[in-house]
Parts: sequence; C-alpha cells; structure tokens
Amino acid sequence: MPLRSESEHAAVALDVRPEDRPGVTPFQTRVVHTSRFHDSAARHVSGTAAYIDDVREPVGTLHVVPGYARQAAKGRIVGLDLAAVKAFPGVVAVLTAANVPGHNDISPSGFHDDPLLAETEIRFHGQPVFAVVAETREAARRAARLGRVDVEAETPIVTVDQAIASDRPDILPSYAFVRGDAEAAIAAAEPEAVVEGSILIGGQEHFYLEGQISLAVPGEDGEMHVFASTQHPSEVQHLVAHVLGLPNARVTAEVRRMGGAFGGKESQASQWAALAALAAHVTGRPAKVRLDRDDDMAMTGKRHDFRVNYRARIDAEGRLEAVIHDQFARCGHSVDLSIGICDRAMFHADNAYYYPEVAINSRRLKTDTVSNTAFRGFGGPQGVLAAERLMDEIALRTGRDPFDVRLANLYGEGERDETPYGMKVQQNLGREMMLRLAETSEYRARAAAIDAFNANSPFLRKGIAITPVKFGISFTLTHLNQAGALVHVYTDGSVHLNHGGTEMGQGLYVKVAQVVAEVFGISLDMVHITATTTAKVPNTSPTAASSGTDLNGMAALLAAQAIRDRMASHLANVHGGVPPESVVFADDHVVVGNERMTFAAAAKSSHAGKVGLSSTGYYATPDLVWDRSVAKGRPFYYFAWGVSCSEVTVDTLTGETRVDRVDVLHDVGRSLNPAIDIGQIEGGFVQGMGWLTTEELVYDAEGRLRTHAPSTYKIPTATDVPADFRVELYESGGNAVDTVYRSKAVGEPPLMLPISVFSAIGRAVGSLKPGAPVPLDAPATPEAVRRAVKALVDRA
Repeated sequence: MPLRSESEHAAVALDVRPEDRPGVTPFQTRVVHTSRFHDSAARHVSGTAAYIDDVREPVGTLHVVPGYARQAAKGRIVGLDLAAVKAFPGVVAVLTAANVPGHNDISPSGFHDDPLLAETEIRFHGQPVFAVVAETREAARRAARLGRVDVEAETPIVTVDQAIASDRPDILPSYAFVRGDAEAAIAAAEPEAVVEGSILIGGQEHFYLEGQISLAVPGEDGEMHVFASTQHPSEVQHLVAHVLGLPNARVTAEVRRMGGAFGGKESQASQWAALAALAAHVTGRPAKVRLDRDDDMAMTGKRHDFRVNYRARIDAEGRLEAVIHDQFARCGHSVDLSIGICDRAMFHADNAYYYPEVAINSRRLKTDTVSNTAFRGFGGPQGVLAAERLMDEIALRTGRDPFDVRLANLYGEGERDETPYGMKVQQNLGREMMLRLAETSEYRARAAAIDAFNANSPFLRKGIAITPVKFGISFTLTHLNQAGALVHVYTDGSVHLNHGGTEMGQGLYVKVAQVVAEVFGISLDMVHITATTTAKVPNTSPTAASSGTDLNGMAALLAAQAIRDRMASHLANVHGGVPPESVVFADDHVVVGNERMTFAAAAKSSHAGKVGLSSTGYYATPDLVWDRSVAKGRPFYYFAWGVSCSEVTVDTLTGETRVDRVDVLHDVGRSLNPAIDIGQIEGGFVQGMGWLTTEELVYDAEGRLRTHAPSTYKIPTATDVPADFRVELYESGGNAVDTVYRSKAVGEPPLMLPISVFSAIGRAVGSLKPGAPVPLDAPATPEAVRRAVKALVDRA
C-alpha cells in the first residue's frame, strides 16, 4: 500500500459528524486506518536513531562485564580467586553477591530463584558469578577472563528427553485442561481410528540487533536513573530497587527505543540493568553494561524447547473425536516466565480446531541450562505446531488432502465453538479465511501440479500446505491487562505524548500517536512522541502479548478525549453556549457553531479560560475472567486469525529447502496503519520460518551452548525471504469487541503463519513413501530433513 505524504492526507475529503467523535466506531477517519511512516524510519535508514550505546556517556562512565565459570555448567562453587582481576590495569571494582545491599535476586515471578550473581552454586554454563567494573570496556573484558571459579562439577541435565527420563522434580507443578474422558475414548477405539506420534520442537535465540545493554546514572539521595533496553521498564525499576534496597520511587527506568527484543527483553533485561545500577551504587559513577554477542547468547534465555506427544481418535472422515496432548517444556534452571509460557502453549494446543473430548497435559521441566524466557508467541507457537502436526498425521492416515482434514476439524457453530478451557470462540473467521486463501492461492490446481511433478522427480520433491492461526489476545495473567498514558496539549497546538508501551521496531509509537492525532483532528507531525519512562507513567505492564497498541492506544485515546472534551465545553460556552457535543475537531481546526479556528487558537483560548490541557488516561481490558484453579474462563478479549499457503522444494539428497511461494491472508480488524501491519506480518513470517527451518540451538553434553554466534547459529537472511511473497490484510468490518478504532493486534500471530512451510516440507518428504508418518522434528534443518528422508527410505 503506497504511503501518503502529509499534504496528500490533508487533501482527503472529510466527513466528520459529531456522533463519530468517540473514536472507537468504524466511521471515516483521517489519521488512523492510513499507512504512515514508522516514526523512526528515516533515522533507522540514516543511522541516526539513538540507542543506548549511542547516548553520550556522562563524564566518568565505567564499564561492566560479567565473569563466569568457564568450564562448569552445574556444581557447587568451592573457590573464587579474583586477585588477578582486581590487579588488572583500569579495574575500579570487582563485584560479587557480597556487594549487593538489597536482595541478590532478579526473579520476575516472585519465586526468588534467580540470583543476580551466583553465590554457592553454578546452575548453567555462563551464569555470572562476578562483575568487573573498569575504566574501559576492553579492560573489563580482558580482566573478566582472569577470574578463577573453582567448581565441584556435577553431571548436568541438558535436554528435554534427559529431564523426562530423570527423577528430578519438575520446576513447576504439572497442569492440565480436561473435557470429557479422552483417555477412555481413545482406549475404546479401533486401532485404525487412533493416530499418535511425537514431535521435538527446538528453541530459538532472539538475536535482536541491539544486544542487552543498560546505562545507570546515580543521583541525589541514592536515586538511580537507568537507561535500559527493555520491554518492561516498571520491572526494571522494581528489580533495580529490590537489588539496591531502595523504594521504587528512587529509581527511574527509561527507554526510547530498542533494536529488537521479541520477548528477550521482557524479563531478562533486568539483570543487566541491576548490574549496571549496582556498579553505579558501589562506585558513585555512571556505569554501563553491554554484553558481547557470545555472552549475550550464552547468558540469556531463549524460546522453550518442547516435546509434544499426541494421541487422537478420529472418525472415517478424519474428524477428531478425542485428543490428548502431553507437553514437556525445557524451562531451564529457574522459573522466570515459564508459568505463563507453558500455560499459553496449552491455550493454543487446539489452534483453530475443535477437540470434543480432550486432555492437554503440561509438565515444566527443570534443566541445568539458562532459564528460558518469553519469545514472540510466548509458548503459543509450540502449541500450534503440535496441533498442525496432528492434522498432517490424520491426512496421512486417511489419505485425504491435509486442507480438507483441517476444514473438517475447524471450530464451528453451536456445540463446536468452545475451547478446552471453556471460552466460546467469537468472530470465528477460520473457515471463511481458509476457503478464500485456497481460492486466491489456487491451492487445488497447484497441489495437483505438485503431485504430477513429484511422480517424475526422484530427488527434488515439492510440497504445499495451507495452515490457519487462531491466536488469543490478552495477557493470561489478567492483572497485566492495563495501561496508562499522559498527554499534554500546549498553547501552540502541539501535543506531548507519553505512555507505558515500549518501541522495539514494531511501530507502536506511531500507531498510538495516530490515535491521539485522530482524537484532536490534527496532523500527525503535531504529536511529539517521548521516551517511555516510569517517571511519567507508573506501574506499567510489559509491552508483550501483542497487546501494546490495544492497551496503550486506548489509554492514550482516553487521555486525549478528556482534554478534547474540556476544550469543547469551554469553546461551546465562549461561543454563545452551543452544545459541547456539536464542537468538531478536524483538519487541524476546531469548528464551533459558525466559527472555525485553528487547533492552536483553540488551545490558547482554553488555556486563557483556565482549562486543564493535561490528562492521564487509564485503560483496563474488560470482561476477562480466568480461574486457573479450575482451568476455566475467558482469558482472551478476542482472537486474531490468519491463514498462510506455502510451496517448497526439497532436495532429498542434501536436505536443503527452498520456499518458492507464500500467500498470506491475515486478520487485523480495521488496521490502524496498514503499512506497519504488513511489515509486522512479513517480519513475523520470516522469523517464524527461521525457527522452523534454520535456527538450531546445540548444547554439548556438558551443557555448554555451542551455537553462540552468527557463525554457528543461522538466522534467515534476505536470500531466505520468499521471492514470491504475497501478503493481504483480511477485509474486515472491524473487531467485534471494543478495541481502539476496532483494530486487532498483529505482533505475535504472524510468527505462526510459516508453520505452513514446515507442513509443506513434511508433505514433500512424505511423498517418498505416501501414507507413512514423516519423522521430522523442528527445526527442519538440512540435517533433520536428511534424517527424515533416510528413516522413510529405510522403513520396510
């Protein structure tokens, strides 16, 4: 969609009616529902966008580098020799747990199981034990390597399967969603009606462009100002205060933008912010932590690895009658965010399909590895992938086209519209979107052509698949579904905007600014976006769960409406007592009765009339009810939907895969900014494709991460983006529930669209032996594809 200039937007005819003013109904708008440039786009491409490492360092800034036991992944610390570290030129201080004035704990979940610096034991390879504070980063890095940490080593438990086989207690209690008696239903079925299998789902490194980094500047009376690359400024504030033994009000956390985050900076940014703040507290000087890429990958959590075992009973048409999913998640050494992540994997184990009788069981495994954490989708992708593997298995068993199997099992009306956790599926778009994409992508004709190609191609095999996504939007920890905003209007008509959301490249800032501009009827360039800071908006939720715009956009809308309504009342009174609701704000002007004035003049008049031109806005998502003790309720405000069709070519001799064409139809309600949303869909698709095809985390038997740099960990590059990549936004009358301008979230759902790539690869490999299960785990790297090919060819 072409981008319009501001002058072109100004030329758009307006039809603004007084009844349209609340701004949450799908009437004609001027600023929202239009494609606008990302607020930092020009800075991004010119290299002038300032990240924390670009901030001019205060005089006397020190640099902090963590040190760790380089050989051990698990064991008791029996000796710590830091003499050589302290003696290294340029070293100002060496920090250990003994230097922490408050609590040596940076756990985000209240389990107090995640130390800032290890004291008595090593729980994973790379766990920080001490930190070097030096005049230069180079000196700190060199000195950190001189520390000697003696460990009485133990054999670590590293993989999901090792943890399943061990007698070690899980890190969290098991949990389940149950409806009916799926076990009995499957046990009573004829063998040909039972489908079962297992899939190992690999983790994923966030690989943000800007690594973990924080700058802490000490102030008066113990105050600490922390510039952090974080999705959760309030959590940084709380944990820095917790470590330093300060009230929260003494700590300010600030972030203007991040160079990517994807969940990796939701909880895990706090450790490095706290370490920088501790160094600043001890030395009285500003201090900065910027992790080396190798250290960043080894020391920070990733997407959870899963093994999912599944069993199902089907009828003759491949329709599900009972389903059991047993999910096993590698959580790592501490809880971190694993409760919510593993729960969400369960919430999405159904994806878009109705399970009549069901048991979704979850075990949360403790391993001697870095604590896994949030990653775009937050467990949802693992659940969805297992659901789609089951659909493919059913298609193999019944000999039906996988598309038809999926259609037969989609959520429907009446008795087939309730999820395993008791929520009704509202605004069900699955069938309509699946059928529409099948038509526009010419799926049937292409599938037939692919079958003909494979019949005459012994080594190169093609595959095609259409897969849906149904993704619940809201934090499942219900109290997080709230946000605040602060809006000021100045007498020259310019607007200052601040809210609790953080910008990590996803376009949140510009979307919220569009909302405020729409409310006031002014040009977008009159809204000044300011850095997220706990000093302006307190007690913020993380920018996560795809809810950044839903929450912060609505909070900003309410703040702007409060100011606009005060202005309208004042202007109506001044101009002959006309009804305030008749005052119209549009096209950078305000119309009162028969008079038209600029917005700046209206602001100046309001100020002269002693009208408050500043307001906070607060929004909490309504109608959410979730009782975890009985696993029932409405944890999501609504569902976002998407469908993708992918065609691939697989070289069965080398295992290499090429994605030939991708068609996407995605539901964003009434898009606030179509260009931004399409960019998010494209980026999410490619990131998800990396998770499923190239990005492999490899640990050795001693628990050391071996894929800790771009040389060994392969993210997608520009050459991996499908040459034929067609993305369309689903034409929608808007969200069925009352979201900001009837839009829908877009951040996480697109990451699950490339499951169609994985299914297409499986179908291509499976063409070697039609009807046989395809033993392909994720990611489908060339090695994994070759293993699957060999297993099929060798099978009698």
